Amino acid sequence: MPVEKRNPIPVNEAIQRVVKQNIFTNRITLPLAESLNYILAEDIVATHEIPRFDKSPYDGFALRSIDTKEASGDNRIKFKVIDHIGAGSVSTKKVGAFEAVRIMTGAQIPEGADAVVMLEQTVEGEHDFTIRKTFSENENVSLKGEETKVDDIVLEKGQCVNPGAIAVLATYGYTEVPVFEKPSVAVIATGSELLDVSDDLEPGKIRNSNGPMITALAKKHQLDVNAYKIQQDDLNSSIQVMREAMVEHDIVITTGGVSVGDFDYLPQIYEAVNAKVLFNKIAMRPGSVTTVAIANNKYLFGLSGNPSACFTGFELYVKPAIQHMMGAKAIYPQIVQATLMEDFKKPNPFTRFIRATVTFNGKEMTVVPSGFNKSGAVVAIAHSNAMIVLPSGTRGYQKGHTVDVILTESQAYEMDTTL
Repeated sequence: MPVEKRNPIPVNEAIQRVVKQNIFTNRITLPLAESLNYILAEDIVATHEIPRFDKSPYDGFALRSIDTKEASGDNRIKFKVIDHIGAGSVSTKKVGAFEAVRIMTGAQIPEGADAVVMLEQTVEGEHDFTIRKTFSENENVSLKGEETKVDDIVLEKGQCVNPGAIAVLATYGYTEVPVFEKPSVAVIATGSELLDVSDDLEPGKIRNSNGPMITALAKKHQLDVNAYKIQQDDLNSSIQVMREAMVEHDIVITTGGVSVGDFDYLPQIYEAVNAKVLFNKIAMRPGSVTTVAIANNKYLFGLSGNPSACFTGFELYVKPAIQHMMGAKAIYPQIVQATLMEDFKKPNPFTRFIRATVTFNGKEMTVVPSGFNKSGAVVAIAHSNAMIVLPSGTRGYQKGHTVDVILTESQAYEMDTTL
């Protein structure tokens, strides 16, 4: 079998080729409680003003600002307290000259009042208080509609439904939420050298770690994932499994060459399912032979059999595809800058991605490579929360240099208190 010619393309171009495909999931409607981490399928508009009425942002007293105009340190003005209301209550009293209503945070401003005096600005008596400063009209008042008005767009199509968005949706009474369906994923871990996790080791064999890792990465995004196994290591069986996976799923991920011995069947499998190959080599390390194809409005990802390269391929290409399919606005890897805390002297003829650990010391982010960093390494992945990005053409970095870092974990980072 002839060796397939592969022409490497830049990482950015590869990502763009992935996310420019006209492949999207269906729009669905979910109950509010089930919509977390989905992507909105339409703009969400305000169904009423916020605030719905003029309200107090503080605990204090509602009064008429005109009655405070003579107040000073030498001339304290006294106000009679005529009512007391909390949030959710409305006073039936109208505030008159030198009168006030004791008011709690969030309560509606009573009729006649147009300003709020905070408690700490008063000297209280039994049924009255005094102040020594003037207040202007609407001072310390949250005005009706100052945050949103009816039909204002409060959440945009393509925005992720995070806990804050849940609060907004609940505020406006959205019990049902229009979102895009999450894609389903098939994982096919291949290679004649692979054993199941439960199998005993044999000479020349390794246990399948990529399959469970990719499954876990997809489940972290709350996707439905199914693992497929090629029962017979031959081309026809491989094509059949690919076709079955494509019928049931939106994304099919293979890890490792679909092969017998030295022969990689992946190009023939893609040909058999009429797939269009977007690229099959990228100017990057690790994972240069990462392949992405499309067929029947499905994404087909051929990730490296090396664990680190497989992980990198998922982060760089599969994740943006998932976000793109759901119509998300934010689809690209999150990049921050951090200070490198160890020398990395290896030259980088291609863009290099290094598994790394980011730490926050209270002032800045620092980063160090996570242990053994060859493409086949497994353990270092478990101890990393980021990837250092070293551009092509650079000839090594020294401790103290600022580097770009892709965050791969969303949980909190360790605090380094020794720096």
